[in-house]
Amino acid sequence: MNDEHNVRNGGRAVVATLAAHGVDTIFGIPGTHNLEFYRHLPEFGIRAVTPRHEQGAGYVADGYYLVSGKPGVVITTSGPGLTNVITAAATAYAESRPMLILSPGVPTGFERADVGMLHETKDSSGAVGHLLVSSQRTRTAEGAAQAVAEAFAMFDSARPGPVHIEVPLDVLEGAWNGSVPVPFAGRRPGLDDHVVARAAEAIRTATRPLVIAGGGARRAHAEVARLIEALDAPLATTANGKGIVSETHPLSLGSNVRFPSVQAESAAADVLIVLGSELADSDLWGGVIGAQTSIGVRDDSARQTVIRCDIDPDQLNKNLPGDILACADTAEFLTALMTALESATATAASARNAGTDASDSHGSAASARESGADRVTRIRQSWATDFDFDAIGARVTRLVEEGAGSTVVISGDSSQVTYDGTVHALTASTPDQLLYMPGFATLGYGIPAALGAKLADPARPVVCILGDGAAMFSIQELMTAAELGLGIPFVVVDNGGYAEIEGQMVDRDIEPFAVRLARPDFAKLGQSMGGAGVTIAEADIDSALPQAIAEALGRRVPTAIHITVGH
Repeated sequence: MNDEHNVRNGGRAVVATLAAHGVDTIFGIPGTHNLEFYRHLPEFGIRAVTPRHEQGAGYVADGYYLVSGKPGVVITTSGPGLTNVITAAATAYAESRPMLILSPGVPTGFERADVGMLHETKDSSGAVGHLLVSSQRTRTAEGAAQAVAEAFAMFDSARPGPVHIEVPLDVLEGAWNGSVPVPFAGRRPGLDDHVVARAAEAIRTATRPLVIAGGGARRAHAEVARLIEALDAPLATTANGKGIVSETHPLSLGSNVRFPSVQAESAAADVLIVLGSELADSDLWGGVIGAQTSIGVRDDSARQTVIRCDIDPDQLNKNLPGDILACADTAEFLTALMTALESATATAASARNAGTDASDSHGSAASARESGADRVTRIRQSWATDFDFDAIGARVTRLVEEGAGSTVVISGDSSQVTYDGTVHALTASTPDQLLYMPGFATLGYGIPAALGAKLADPARPVVCILGDGAAMFSIQELMTAAELGLGIPFVVVDNGGYAEIEGQMVDRDIEPFAVRLARPDFAKLGQSMGGAGVTIAEADIDSALPQAIAEALGRRVPTAIHITVGH
């Protein structure tokens, strides 16, 4: 056999560049065509995690990113390996999360040849490129290494998302005569001082400000907290922004932008600050944020100033046209904004001391306004009509939190127990406590995403809560969890199939069919995969579930907790 340290080929060029960018874990399944990637992983100390399906590999990578902050890297083989991961990659695109996908491709000169090669695909890069941020088919080993470096620079400097790099087989296996590209920082949009000054002036005179934060503000949690405290303004977040500021904070309205009471408050705000969010319908559930008569149409009669900040200029007017637009990283914008506000405050104080202040009328109005904490209390009092906090999803979430503790990371799915439960019932203190994908709303996310979170932080309690329908999309990853020795409780709330879709059928006067499903005994299934299994009736969850969660977290294997609802 060749000494792997002497094999300077395209695979080594890519793996060495990954290592230079801090990658220590990849997710994927070895295949005939990608082995020259795998050859070099041990030398560079990169761990290879093997889920049981490439779609699962993509979701593991996403959960890993959400907890570690490091972009997930997926290696697939050609053809079906790549096409299997596309749904997970499209999820990352919809949620603006970084992911790097590496795959081999047909040899140079065989593009669209249709000669019947193993895993031959008509145009892999072209197809994938229509769904992701970018897809690049490289021509040299040096070009493949450079493409990896450019992907990481983009992750740090622009709206993040999934990038695919296809390395032709002859390039992957052929000689590499270059060097590892030096990691470089991408160029972030520059701050416009005039925009910062305009935003500071609008905020300085605000009497009823409100802040909305989304996933684009996740890395700015300290700056967002500083802003709302300085403004005495309530904060509401999207699902992807959940926990940016602790939801126990007196100014926090939680991840409840879909609640009518929160949307009404956003319409009444005189200054509305939107940070890192497209204000998507998947978060708003048919409602609108801001003083609008419909999505994208401002109410001319309302005296509202909208300030929007996003690193992607195409997001700045999406679903709510803004008056002051900052194309910038959220943390950088808020740092500059607070500097401007503090400077204005110091100038005003100096003027008052000199007896020349001209803003006394504003000061008296500000002192008489309703405090931010009182506004939050008032809004929360109406939530009983906005949301059923006693529904099964909310109850299970609170009981899981009781058993796992306040630092728990909960992985959800496109299940009622998640979007009508955990999103609102979990009290998050940090922006990594909810793993979810509200935009793409894909089934099968929850189980593998929980694996990624646990791999990112083995000491942290991680729990997955999902429905029986979603569980069957990726149940095979319990085997991966058992193999890796991950003590994750997987709480399967079993209501007999696709209950929400059945309800929608009834609403449309369609006799329900194709939605009531046969299910396995999830507890026994967990045991058969090398883990533990527990069955709890809905009537017993208050007493039994917290203890079952605590016991499951103490194991070194996964536990399938089967909650039977209504049967």
